[in-house]
Amino acid sequence: MNRTELKQLAADRVEDSRLLLDTGRWSAAYYLIGYAVETGLKACILKFVDETGVIFTDKRFSEKCWTHKFDDLLRQADLEPAHRHEIKTNHVFSSFWSIAVTWTETCRYHQKSETDARTLYNAITNDPDGVLKWISKHW
Repeated sequence: MNRTELKQLAADRVEDSRLLLDTGRWSAAYYLIGYAVETGLKACILKFVDETGVIFTDKRFSEKCWTHKFDDLLRQADLEPAHRHEIKTNHVFSSFWSIAVTWTETCRYHQKSETDARTLYNAITNDPDGVLKWISKHW
């Protein structure tokens, strides 16, 4: 996949999640909205690779990208300094990040409530302080 495809996939997962929320499919909505963040961060990683050529200086770089953990993906995209700054200066974003980072791919095995799903969806999609809004500034 390329950056454009990953950005589109993130947008698709947001829309999929919204449709699932609208039909009361809380667990599936929760699960898919997390993938919007993951694919967004992976688009950021590809931007970093394009700009730096890091794959030629760290032969294990791509191996480290095979994760679902948002903090690890931030590191691979070299976004930790920008992220720390945003956390310090934007308390709303900080609160939303603390919600979003609890998502894991294993949530597919758990039932989620409407509150869980809507809270995560809002943390990720809020404009202007949501997690995906911040990610989109870096992809």
